Amino acid sequence: MRIILSPAKKMRYDENGPAYRDLPVFLSDAEKIKASLKEKSFSELKALWACNEKITEQNIERLSSMDLREKLAPAILSYDGIAYQYMAPTVFETEMLCYVQEHLRILSGFYGILKPMDGVTAYRLEMQAKLALCGAKNLYDYWGDRLYRELRDSSGIIVNLASKEYSKCIEKYCVLRTAISPAIFLKSKRRSLYKRECTVRWLAEKWSVLWRKTGLRSRRQSSISPSWDTIFSRTYLPRRSMFM
Repeated sequence: MRIILSPAKKMRYDENGPAYRDLPVFLSDAEKIKASLKEKSFSELKALWACNEKITEQNIERLSSMDLREKLAPAILSYDGIAYQYMAPTVFETEMLCYVQEHLRILSGFYGILKPMDGVTAYRLEMQAKLALCGAKNLYDYWGDRLYRELRDSSGIIVNLASKEYSKCIEKYCVLRTAISPAIFLKSKRRSLYKRECTVRWLAEKWSVLWRKTGLRSRRQSSISPSWDTIFSRTYLPRRSMFM
């Protein structure tokens, strides 16, 4: 089972925080995107990022010194938007971190797809940004089906907790019955963010309890997913539909 989540615009870096585990799988693509951004003018970047002049200046300065292999932090701890604050990964127990590392994937316009403990640096680039790259007219075309192929596991189950902007790069490659959207989101944007991120936390907590109850300890056993019915209570049973 895989869970997909959107990133956040706001990012942070804690030099005293936990170390990252791996580099992103599509790091070479991120290098290409960085190079393309550095070639653009101030006005082009302002339009691409859809922000004011002050934020544009800040991000151009960040871009000029950006190193995708140095001063990195785990992705799940680097995103600092309201949604990630609700999830509160900084206080996850070890078993909870093991669960999200195995099942959670964060979609990104810049990095493509990230495991929670992949090392990232702060960037600004939304998936819907109209960045033409390597013959592709935008990032959806650039990434194509590569994110879906990297995401999918042997279960074929994808739990969609991402926004429409990001789930679009996965949904058109999904076969019906493999994409599940838990029917728990409310109309309020703030409450919707809360529900999305707290669902990740809730799943990780359920796994942590199951871990302790069943005594799973070995590396091999820790990668085994409990059944869908074991994880989801009656309140959270998903409806079989494509992405919302």
